[in-house]
Amino acid sequence: MASQQVLLLAAAAIAAAFLLAPASADDFMVGDSAGWTLTYPATWTEGKTFVVGDSLTFMYPAGKHTVMEVTGPDFRACNVTGNQALGTWTSGKDTVPLDKAGRRWFVCSVGNHCAQGMKLLVVTADAAQAPAGPPSNSASFVGGAVAQAMAGAGALAAAVLML
Repeated sequence: MASQQVLLLAAAAIAAAFLLAPASADDFMVGDSAGWTLTYPATWTEGKTFVVGDSLTFMYPAGKHTVMEVTGPDFRACNVTGNQALGTWTSGKDTVPLDKAGRRWFVCSVGNHCAQGMKLLVVTADAAQAPAGPPSNSASFVGGAVAQAMAGAGALAAAVLML
């Protein structure tokens, strides 16, 4: 009987550890299956919550597109000339960490691609202030389901210990 109680107590401790673990950061592929191309959907950010610690991955044919981070006014004007870039990426598989809360503006600097819609505004929330909502991807959903299952197991273990 004592060994069963120890085993159940250990299961409850493991469940608690999973529940208290910090949420992992998400890596968002910009444009999903379309990638960062001229067919990139302008509504891509709808329904997504970005928090500090997440990252954006831009997938595109190298040499045909770029990723340029610009200021808000340059974003609105699609100004990609001069020395206003806050950052520029050209590899075709670029990951940009969202390391601070606030707005960030990205455009493609090739030709008139920005004017054709290859531009992205991301608003990143502080992780502590991010609204609770549905998971942003299936990995988060699976993680949440595992956490709920572990919570149930912990509650069951506690109930058995009380018997």
